[in-house]
Amino acid sequence: MDKLTQKRKDYSKWYNDIIIKSGLADYSGIRGFMIIKPYGFSIWEMIKKKLDKMLKVTGHKNVYFPLLIPKFFFEKEKQHIQNFSKGCAIVTHYKLKNDNKNKEELVIDTKSKLKEELVIRPTSESIVWETYRRWIHSYRDLPILFNQWGNAIRWEMRTRLFLRTSEFLWQEGHTAHSNKKEAIEESKKILNLYTHFSEKYMAIPVVQGIKPYMDKFSGSEITYCLEALMQDGKSLQIGTSHFLGQNFSKAFDVKFTNKNGIKEYVWGTSWGVSTRLIGGLVMLHSDNNGLILPPKIAPIQIVIIPIFKNKNELNKINEIVEKIKKNIEIKGISVKYDNREFFTPGWKFNEYEMKGIPIRIHIGKNEIKKEQIEIVRRDTYEKIYISFNKISLMIPKILEKIQNNIYQRALNRKKKLSINSDNYEDFKEKIKNTGGFIFSHWDGTINTVKKIQKETEATIRFIPIKYTKEIGKCIYSGKPSIQRVVFSKSY
Repeated sequence: MDKLTQKRKDYSKWYNDIIIKSGLADYSGIRGFMIIKPYGFSIWEMIKKKLDKMLKVTGHKNVYFPLLIPKFFFEKEKQHIQNFSKGCAIVTHYKLKNDNKNKEELVIDTKSKLKEELVIRPTSESIVWETYRRWIHSYRDLPILFNQWGNAIRWEMRTRLFLRTSEFLWQEGHTAHSNKKEAIEESKKILNLYTHFSEKYMAIPVVQGIKPYMDKFSGSEITYCLEALMQDGKSLQIGTSHFLGQNFSKAFDVKFTNKNGIKEYVWGTSWGVSTRLIGGLVMLHSDNNGLILPPKIAPIQIVIIPIFKNKNELNKINEIVEKIKKNIEIKGISVKYDNREFFTPGWKFNEYEMKGIPIRIHIGKNEIKKEQIEIVRRDTYEKIYISFNKISLMIPKILEKIQNNIYQRALNRKKKLSINSDNYEDFKEKIKNTGGFIFSHWDGTINTVKKIQKETEATIRFIPIKYTKEIGKCIYSGKPSIQRVVFSKSY
């Protein structure tokens, strides 16, 4: 196997190398569209399984809305269409035919033009709220707490595997409420749910924030967000939760009769995370030998590799491993036993190191004699020896230590690179050399943001939710400011 590009040498190529060589995904031949391979999809399935359970516990139900949406639905919410129109893919015809001159070439049958053009889903608010108009009549119909697992297409000019692709898999929630307070509480509840999932399962420390007015989701009143800091000091948006207010209910005329018999517009939210989470996992936790997966999200938590010289030794190891494997799996831990004879142990070591399997167990003639196994931790490369009779007791504890260690390393990095700056020259130096979350004052104007971005490539990622109001002066213009915002370069 070819060696990875070193992280310090070319961070972008290092990231792509890991995705390709670990078997997460591949290029499709269509710009901006990727193939998610079985190993990558198994990680997405783990994300989906755990997050779906959390959403259902909080009362949300899964639905599925069509992939194709009538274009005039989008045109109803003006702010919404203004933002998404540039990246929409449109279906205009429904039929192909052979070219009259060249029978082998397929062309559009001009007679098959659709009466109403259809947008391939970039997000589902428009079709959801058109549907809510038919479903919601009384306060008794509320709240509606829906979630959808599917895909979306947003035509991207600059693409990168998992982080920014024209087609992506995602989860999108859409809820409807009878009052403003309940809708805002829903938006915050989901933000907290995403925070818990990101930190406890993905081992990704995040900061909760609110997007500045010019970057909020089109059609929303408030966009809450989660941002994480990658190893190169750039920020990655992990997820968003939007308080829509009554913007979509007014655009689609969605009203309900309240308890007093008065007609009111419905209040709404929408929220989502996507396969970008896998990109964050890769970029935040990996090293120069490949992936490092947190145990709670790893499809394979343990791989057992036999060390043998002949068939007799392998047969003996197989008998012992069968018992060990069962004892571990009883604890709810996923185990793979790779006893393929056509690959050497050394090749397997490199393969599973690249794939980021949290624990690697070696067992051979010497281990059998000593009645112990050799464990190698993927996060620290530490070797641990455990007797056969303590395996089921010790393995869960080691997995927990790995999970905590991976999270703590990322948290320490975030803390180290979360810096206040009140001087523009200092600000530019930090953005250029170390990156990170730079907490600085801003005068509230788009013009200032554009100038800072042009000079430094940094943008305002969010306004911190948990941050004390503080009078100060804008880092760039010197004008008054009441609170620091967070600048960073980003993906």
